[in-house]
Amino acid sequence: MNMQQEIESRLQALNPQIFEFHDESHLHAGHAGNRGGGHYAVLVVSALFDGVSRINRQRMVKEPLHDLFSDGLIHALSIKAATPDEYFN
Repeated sequence: MNMQQEIESRLQALNPQIFEFHDESHLHAGHAGNRGGGHYAVLVVSALFDGVSRINRQRMVKEPLHDLFSDGLIHALSIKAATPDEYFN
């Protein structure tokens, strides 16, 4: 399973209406502090974010991926987490 599939699979618990994944690793090649692991960006649109603060939405996305960070497979993750109303309106 590649990283996109792994992340998407783990985030299915959020019941996303929209999931987008972008591998931005090539933009960060050789940057200071990067000892491996990819740089990724995700967009997750889910009704589960309704009434949840931005910081807690970030936590909801990062928690199922925790071991990918600690194992060095993800170096950086940009997260856009929105409700359907926020995304579509």
